[in-house]
Amino acid sequence: MTSWTRLAAALPAAGLAALAAHDLLQKKHAILRNFPVIGHARYAVEKIGPELRQYIVAGDNEERPFSRDQRRWVYASSKQQNPYFGFGTDNDVEHDEGYAILKHATFAEVAPAVLPHAGESTDLPCAKVLGHARGRAHAFRPRSAINVSAMSYGSLSGPAVEALNRGCREAGALHNTGEGGISVHHQHGADLIFQIGTAYFGCRDERGRFDLARLKDLVAANPVRALEVKLSQGAKPGLGGLLPKDKITDEIAAIRGIAQDRDCHSPSRHAEFSDIDSMLDFVELLATETGLPVGIKSAVGDQRLWSELAEAMVTDDRGVDFITVDGGEGGTGAAPLPFADSVALPFRVGFPRVYAEFARRGIAGDVVFVGGGKLGLPTNAAVAFALGVDLCHVAREAMLSIGCIQAQRCHDDHCPTGVATQNPWLTRGLDPDLKSVRAANYLRSWRREMLKLAEACGVVHPALIRGDSVEILLGQRQATPLWQQVGYDSPEWGLPSREQDRELHRLMLAAPHGGSAEPSATASH
Repeated sequence: MTSWTRLAAALPAAGLAALAAHDLLQKKHAILRNFPVIGHARYAVEKIGPELRQYIVAGDNEERPFSRDQRRWVYASSKQQNPYFGFGTDNDVEHDEGYAILKHATFAEVAPAVLPHAGESTDLPCAKVLGHARGRAHAFRPRSAINVSAMSYGSLSGPAVEALNRGCREAGALHNTGEGGISVHHQHGADLIFQIGTAYFGCRDERGRFDLARLKDLVAANPVRALEVKLSQGAKPGLGGLLPKDKITDEIAAIRGIAQDRDCHSPSRHAEFSDIDSMLDFVELLATETGLPVGIKSAVGDQRLWSELAEAMVTDDRGVDFITVDGGEGGTGAAPLPFADSVALPFRVGFPRVYAEFARRGIAGDVVFVGGGKLGLPTNAAVAFALGVDLCHVAREAMLSIGCIQAQRCHDDHCPTGVATQNPWLTRGLDPDLKSVRAANYLRSWRREMLKLAEACGVVHPALIRGDSVEILLGQRQATPLWQQVGYDSPEWGLPSREQDRELHRLMLAAPHGGSAEPSATASH
């Protein structure tokens, strides 16, 4: 044995001896002091535990927040692969209380839709004109009933934001910027919803206060179609946004105007308003100065917010153009466990409470209702439309379409697919050219599935699905119509007005593949 061979054999042994000595002397981990060297195996298995359960242990419908079946449908749709499932459902329909069933119509006046092939354009316009009811100068009808929800640059990587923006452009969908401001990654052709968070990133002065002039300059320089004032979000309602310092790059710090040596915490509440009256003043200021539709986004907690807002809009000329209701089960980024688990109502409970406040006052038709919280899955979306949603905004499903594997590492900058990290080594693996195509494919596939579900229910558009076309199972013992289960006064609640219904039929029948004859131009009734 040569000296080099002996040295090569001795090095690993020396390394293990040094590790054993370290383990015996350290006092932080009892397992390592009691079981030096081999105790590290326990921490290694714990670290990769989610991956082990995901690929080896868990069944197709056991994982959360998205099951393997649900992820498979998104992946297949984004890659234009076979999205079908064989041998019947493996959901536990007999015992899953709260399971939603769509009631198909055997006969209907609606002619069968001529659906496009996978990947072909499938416009599915909003049933309402955003901003029309309040006479906004730049009111418009969104081309797509599904759009990409608020995920800021910072929470997502630059290549991920670019892929989503380009995918939205190709599919004719709106792209919500999130509260982190507009970056170069947002500037690839998609129409934007600019989100105004409590820290006013992108439209604030040097002291961190809201700056109207900067907002107007930003709107003038970018394809912003609407403004969304974020009150709270499903992942962490009552807290405000959080961007861990590990994810703050020079570029992100410059866009937001923040330091890099500490976590970026957005305030839990706005400084520009403190009640419904002052909030409506702020909304009207934004709408008057920009001409854009203005809405609010919130998770559902204290009901007084919604009753007071609806009552104010009945008795006052001021009002919001759209309301985005974020389910408590949502969330793409960092959040404390008790907030992620137990604060804010889930979508199917919270949204009906909000919608009912406006429906009972006869003004639901004046508001575009936007839903968020796993609505990128067609069945969930069909239920949401039956409840009164006009637009579905999706976040995690959009992330899945560009490569997310549900590793649940969004908060620590170690996302292995480069979607939710700023680590250059990891983000280099995400190719915006390829992933933008997959994002567009997913958006089109979702719209295609929604057209098929609508036709099954005997209507031309999912917004026309009635509250009595969905039943909620209570095991094998009972099924309750959706509208009764959520406490609506009528199965007609949730439907567009007669005028909106007629216009929607005209749009759907005038264009091929159920598309919109007026794709994105300013529209009116």
